[in-house]
Amino acid sequence: MLTTLKPLLCGAMLIYAGGAMAEPLFMLQSPAFADNGMMDKKFAGNASNNPNCTGENNSPPLVWSNLPQETKSLALIVHDPEGAKGLGVTHLVAYNIPASATGFAADALRDGKGFTGGKNTPGNDRWHGPCPPPGSGAHHYTFTLIATTQAPDLPAGLTREQLFEKLKGKTLAAAGLIGRFGQ
Repeated sequence: MLTTLKPLLCGAMLIYAGGAMAEPLFMLQSPAFADNGMMDKKFAGNASNNPNCTGENNSPPLVWSNLPQETKSLALIVHDPEGAKGLGVTHLVAYNIPASATGFAADALRDGKGFTGGKNTPGNDRWHGPCPPPGSGAHHYTFTLIATTQAPDLPAGLTREQLFEKLKGKTLAAAGLIGRFGQ
């Protein structure tokens, strides 16, 4: 019996040791809210033509760590799948983010700093904060950071779908963060 268990124990220890040496997890976080936590009203949109935009349109700070080694650039998408009554609203399309970057300061996404802006659902190239209608519950704003082998040379103005098409076959990993907001 002992001779049968010995190879099994050695195999289990090798598997455990191999897992312990795995690469650190690619992470995206914000000092402004916890994953799946509520975002402050200051991050909500501010548009005079939309009464649901009741905030200051500040963009949250973001930090990331443990990029895959082969990363040449990053892309960041912020999307609300419950927006537009389930059709979804894209609040930010940002790409050509240098692999040397480790995050965005507060309001950098609003101010267009450190990235090339694509076209979001409202039609601009920067952060457009949440504007959910009252009574629709807390929407989920999914921040997805994508590490890519794409050189940081894509043209400005790509939509979310156009960006995804350009990145096919060039993605290495993604990290996500969800912020919730409702009125």
